[in-house]
Amino acid sequence: MSWALRFAVNRAEAETLPDLFELMEEPPTLNVEEPDPSKPDDWVLTAYFADEPDAASVDLIIGLFPSAANPMLEDLPEADWTTMSQRDLVPVRAGRFIIHTADHADAVRIGDWAFRIEAGLAFGTGQHATTHGCMAAIARLKKIRDFQNIADIGTGTGVLAMAALQANRSARAIASDIDPIAIDVAAENLALNHFVSGTCAGRMALAVCPGLAAPALRNRAPYGLVLANILAPPLIALARDMARVIAPGGVLVMAGLLHHQQRAVANAYRRHGLVPAWPMDRRAEWPCLVLTKKEAQA
Repeated sequence: MSWALRFAVNRAEAETLPDLFELMEEPPTLNVEEPDPSKPDDWVLTAYFADEPDAASVDLIIGLFPSAANPMLEDLPEADWTTMSQRDLVPVRAGRFIIHTADHADAVRIGDWAFRIEAGLAFGTGQHATTHGCMAAIARLKKIRDFQNIADIGTGTGVLAMAALQANRSARAIASDIDPIAIDVAAENLALNHFVSGTCAGRMALAVCPGLAAPALRNRAPYGLVLANILAPPLIALARDMARVIAPGGVLVMAGLLHHQQRAVANAYRRHGLVPAWPMDRRAEWPCLVLTKKEAQA
C-alpha cells in the first residue's frame, strides 16, 4: 500500500512548493493541480507517501501551506501511479504542434509536428497555458520568418526548444536550465523525439547554466530567437542580460507571467530596447509576451 494526503490550497502556495528534502529524511512526492479552470485560485495538493505517515509528518506537510483546508489521508491500492496519471494528460495542440504521451500516440495526424513528452520531474508537458502559449507563438512566428540561432532559457522538458528547432530545421539551438535534473530530462526527450544533440546546424546543445552570462550561452550569442518560460520576477531580473544576447531584430518569447504582471515585464524590457512584436493579450490569465529588439540605428 501507499498513502496520499490531499488538501485544498490557493494557487500562490501551489506554485511555490517547498524543498522537503531539507525538512524530512524520506519526504513524500508532491503534486498540485487545478481541478476547475473556472476557479483559478482553487488548487489541490497531494502528497504521496510510500508508507503510512505518522501524525507529525502529516502536521508538518499541512503546516507548510497556510491556506490548507479539508485535509484527507487515505491508503491507496497497489498501482502504477505514474502511468495512471499520464493517462489523464490529454494531447495538446498549438498550430501544427501536438504534445502527447505514449498513451495518446494515436492522436497524431499526418502533417503534425508531434512531441512525445511523458509526465516527469521537469516542467513542460504542454498542459499548462504558459507552454501552450509559447508553442502557439512559435507556430505563428514560423509563418513570418526563419531563425538561425535559438536559445531556450529554463528549458524544463526541452519541449519549447524542440518546437523551435522543428520549425527552423537549419538553426543552431541551445537549451539551458539551472536544474541538472531538467537537463537530464531534456536529453531523454531529445532522444525520444529523434533530435540529435550537438552544436552545429540542426542540432541541439544542452547546458546547465545559472544565468545568461554563463559561457555556454554567452559564446553562442547573439540569438535571433530566445524562449523563456519561467516566472515574472526572474524575467524582470534578466531583462538587461537577455537584451544583450538578442540580435537586433531578434525575437523574445516569454511566459510564466500572470495577467497583472504583463505590463511590468514588458516595461522592464522596453527600457532595454525590446518592444511588443504584436499586441499583448489583455485577456489571458497566463499571457505569452512576444517582443522584438529594435534594429540598430544607422
